[in-house]
Amino acid sequence: MNVLIFGGTGLLGSAAAQIFIDRGHKVKTIALPPLPEGAPIPEEMEIEFGNFLELTDEELEKAMTGVDAFVYAAGVDERVEFPAPVYDAYKKFNIDPVDRCLAMAKKCGVKRCVVLGSYFAWLAKDRPDMKLCEKHPYIRSRIDQENVAFKYADDDMGVAVLELPYIFGTQPGRRPVWVILIEQLQRFEKMPFTMYPKGGTAMLTVRQVGEAIVGAAEQVKGARAYGISCYNLTWREFLKIVYRAMDGIPDRKIVDVPKWTFQAFGLVMRKDYAKRNVDSGIDPVGLADIMGMNLFIPTDDTKELGCTPDDIEAAIFDSITLSKASFEGKAKLLDMKGE
Repeated sequence: MNVLIFGGTGLLGSAAAQIFIDRGHKVKTIALPPLPEGAPIPEEMEIEFGNFLELTDEELEKAMTGVDAFVYAAGVDERVEFPAPVYDAYKKFNIDPVDRCLAMAKKCGVKRCVVLGSYFAWLAKDRPDMKLCEKHPYIRSRIDQENVAFKYADDDMGVAVLELPYIFGTQPGRRPVWVILIEQLQRFEKMPFTMYPKGGTAMLTVRQVGEAIVGAAEQVKGARAYGISCYNLTWREFLKIVYRAMDGIPDRKIVDVPKWTFQAFGLVMRKDYAKRNVDSGIDPVGLADIMGMNLFIPTDDTKELGCTPDDIEAAIFDSITLSKASFEGKAKLLDMKGE
């Protein structure tokens, strides 16, 4: 196949690109410079530097012509801050580009499209009683992104949305998203224990995300949302690994935080956001409901896509080690925003 990836030099896009190439496919990307120093970007991938959001219709059509599979591995997540209304930013970076690109893909005869989404969309559909789209603009935007993508699916063009959870692994030269976790844990540095919600999350490694992307591009038919997970860990299990990686602490004591305590902290965060003119994509008070549950996803879909076993603990170690170095100013890294 001829594959076009938007975001192909990013953490996830480059992982998928390598797997595509290893399987005999040809890959090209349009991506923003610069390349992360030392990043394992596949030499065989054709790279055109530029902002795909600024392509004219003619330029976009030229990029899509002759393409068999298109991957949208770009956009922003809830950790990127924007002024109110934050939904407008998600529409600009996550929804409108998917709408435009998939419309062009259909015009150009692309057979399969893969969009990287969020496991919050999986949760919103699995638990409609939580009314997450009403409480959280980011979650509403991810559902809207899926709906926009799926309107282009038919017998001639399959469309897959990968509802991605926590992802671990690093790209040399690029700042991991987990620096924010290091910052959060600093408040417990002088305490004999760490306070955290009682719950858990789905997760997988960067390589497994790459396998899921390639698997979907090779086989998706019609419209399909894949709930993505290879491992499900409680926060306690996860944080014990984090502390071993971060400080060499073999068995850090983790104390469950009552829901009301997390909600109280969320009220403080709301005031902080308002003071800084930030509109949060995930309401910090409502986040207590999500953090206190085991947001575990069955692994059936990832097995169907061909994801193979990996060392999740080693991937967490790599992510936390590089995040700590970034937090301490010991590593010069490009930011993850937009990838």
